[in-house]
Amino acid sequence: MTPIRVAIVDDHKMLLGALTEWIRSAASDISMVAAVTTWPELLTHPEFPVDVVLLDLDLKDNIPVALKISTLKTTGVRTVLMSTYSEPNVVREALAAGALGYLVKSEDAVMIVEAIRAASQGESFISAELDLALNAGDIGGAPKLSAQERRVMALYGGGEPVKSVAYQLGISEETAKSYLKRIREKYRVAGIDVGTKVALRKRAIQDGILIQDAPTGAF
Repeated sequence: MTPIRVAIVDDHKMLLGALTEWIRSAASDISMVAAVTTWPELLTHPEFPVDVVLLDLDLKDNIPVALKISTLKTTGVRTVLMSTYSEPNVVREALAAGALGYLVKSEDAVMIVEAIRAASQGESFISAELDLALNAGDIGGAPKLSAQERRVMALYGGGEPVKSVAYQLGISEETAKSYLKRIREKYRVAGIDVGTKVALRKRAIQDGILIQDAPTGAF
């Protein structure tokens, strides 16, 4: 399998180095080909264009984020934004411009890898914290789940144990648990309790993620 070629742009050199090394050691399907501190460095890097760019939203270079995202889009590069904050209007602008992922830097490192994988497949991936900020007014409504979150919820709600969910989706057990934690947190802030497997199954049926007569396992 061809590895996903990734570049990181972040003006915090310590974070840049740490994240680069962590991804290199944790994800064999991801190749970190560039780690730079400025936007011009990315565009002029010999490895550019790449498959996915992890782009720090807070570069303080006065170049609109929408322009950066559209520039990357025209070269076939998918964008996952990272930020230290979750201002809903900024998130909406970024998503409208074509960003496929938006993560807060406090996100679990394993989720950053999942965001890169999702973006490489053309799927969106928004951190639980940002999803909550975006949907703060929608108490009682179903939160927006990524494609992978919906798969996890369908399998787990259908009775599969976490180990089996992880195996079927080709992810680690820890990653599957992280997804379940994110799913439950998104529903919790929307005012919906899916803390138990039974409650999660009922909600998955209600939201059309799981069909009513799906096989059930032990609860």
